[in-house]
Amino acid sequence: MDRIKIVGGNQLNGTIPISGAKNAALPLMIAALMTDETLTLENVPHLADVEQLIRILTNHGVDYSVNGRREEQSQRYSRTIHFTARNIVDTTAPYELVSKMRASFWVIGPLLARMGQARVSLPGGCAIGTRPVDLFIDGLKALGADIDIDNGYVNATARNGLVGNRYVFPKVSVGATHVLMMAAAMAKGQTVLENAAREPEVVNLAECLNAMGARISDAGSSTIVIDGVDRLSGAQHRVIPDRIETGTYAMAVAMTGGDVLLEGARADILESALDTISQTGAEITQVNSGIRVRRNGSGINPVDVTTEPYPGFPTDLQAQFMGLMTRARGRSKITETIFENRFMHVQELARLGARISLSGQTATVDGVENLRGAPVMATDLRASVSLVIAGLAAEGETMVHRVYHLDRGFERLEEKLAHCGAQLERVGE
Repeated sequence: MDRIKIVGGNQLNGTIPISGAKNAALPLMIAALMTDETLTLENVPHLADVEQLIRILTNHGVDYSVNGRREEQSQRYSRTIHFTARNIVDTTAPYELVSKMRASFWVIGPLLARMGQARVSLPGGCAIGTRPVDLFIDGLKALGADIDIDNGYVNATARNGLVGNRYVFPKVSVGATHVLMMAAAMAKGQTVLENAAREPEVVNLAECLNAMGARISDAGSSTIVIDGVDRLSGAQHRVIPDRIETGTYAMAVAMTGGDVLLEGARADILESALDTISQTGAEITQVNSGIRVRRNGSGINPVDVTTEPYPGFPTDLQAQFMGLMTRARGRSKITETIFENRFMHVQELARLGARISLSGQTATVDGVENLRGAPVMATDLRASVSLVIAGLAAEGETMVHRVYHLDRGFERLEEKLAHCGAQLERVGE
């Protein structure tokens, strides 16, 4: 099993190309199930989660082809993938596939919309809380689906098709918003989704579905209106740049000092996090080619933060920000409101010398002058990269174990950081 070895102390200087967003690519890929024509997606990142979802889609009968990246080309070239679901050969998403990645549960919406039936295993994924699927099930029931759960599978049918309805999410859910938006796109009549997620990834999916012939309006607001259509066609669509990767590398520069251009990044989809990072003392500038992040070596200011649904501070950047705050000049408080178990990185950061105490959903971080390298264990995707950020500034060697978590969400992370002067490498056991 691979590990990443980091020798801390180097500033970051240079250019880091920002990849396509994993959290946008996955629902876009799943939308390919909704048409018998080809859906072409540009700027798809090469990630373990993307490859796993391709395996799931091919299980349903989706054909795919890849072009756009050859080994001799620059790593900045993204992939273009063509998906064609001409014939759905199986409406079951089995446990052995779905258990490895939670987002694969989302196939239930398109399968119901197009085929009138779906049998999908209850999901797996990162161990950061229960994240129940009740919102998905209640929403699909509101659209007329008959659903029961048996032997760990959700069995859903809509033999006469789904029917538009008004549904109010009891809490904001990005995944459930994706699923209900896809399902409602081919339902009879109008659907109104209230208290919907406002994330840029939701907007990206709505734009793709509209390019396929859907009639979706007001995505990006808390109320989304969908007028169902009989069928969707193929389309060509581009995955937005990864705002979580953008924020992660911005925090890495804020941690180490230096001057880095985050090429292709979009400031408009990450305003809250960029504002927070600016408060720590980093200088963030939007330029034509992306976002420039600089810190001249001055100390890191402590900043309090609370995770919130978009447009608030993202839960997917909480662990990374905690890593940054471990070397702040003073005390900061970080409150997690989205997932109940998303502080598993605290004990591993403590192994590097961090001073963090927990009280319920709030972590109090007393910044230290120096961190010290140590062996640490990644527990989930975002926690793993927080350990990398801390290791970049720690004295001596840090060895991050279980880096397969990183491969789920960060494309060529060690290569991108090393290109900017970080001393890190992937090593085998």
